[in-house]
Amino acid sequence: MTETPNPFVIDADTLTGEMKPIRQAVIALGSNLGDRAANLQGAVGQLADTPDVWVKEISPVYETDPVDAPEGSGSFLNAVVLVETTMSAHRLLDRALAIEDAFDRQRSGVKNEPRTIDIDLIVVGDKPSDEPELRLPHPRAAERAFVLKPWADIDPEAEIPGAGPVSLLLAQVGEGGLALREDLVLEAD
Repeated sequence: MTETPNPFVIDADTLTGEMKPIRQAVIALGSNLGDRAANLQGAVGQLADTPDVWVKEISPVYETDPVDAPEGSGSFLNAVVLVETTMSAHRLLDRALAIEDAFDRQRSGVKNEPRTIDIDLIVVGDKPSDEPELRLPHPRAAERAFVLKPWADIDPEAEIPGAGPVSLLLAQVGEGGLALREDLVLEAD
């Protein structure tokens, strides 16, 4: 079972005594291969089972048209998960990549190719990162309705640092190509 930390407490590593701040992270999930709903649910379950990660909110699931994907790519199921974590952004990225590997995500080098699961860190805390392997906030999140709409559903006051309020960005991008899947509900347990 996942415990919810007190957001006003700084977590201390029990082995080293090192103090680690609790920060919020926004994680986008997508799948367009295999059992898409099971892939999303599995990713949420693995995030919830990750030590030092506490799932706070899970968005509704949307079926979305593929964006900038190879011709013939199937539609995606997408969702956004809000978590609190004491992990560094790099450790959280490593965990996301490990979950993708567990779901047999293939990387052939083709941009936006179909995938069993895609896990993107959108923001982690309030610190930006411009490293090639970790760009925060995610460089295309402000342009993607399949990230903005589910995020706005669970956090209407959210903002992307340097880009603006998620609701305003969504109004600019529009909601074309999104269909709410009320029949699909993701859970953290």
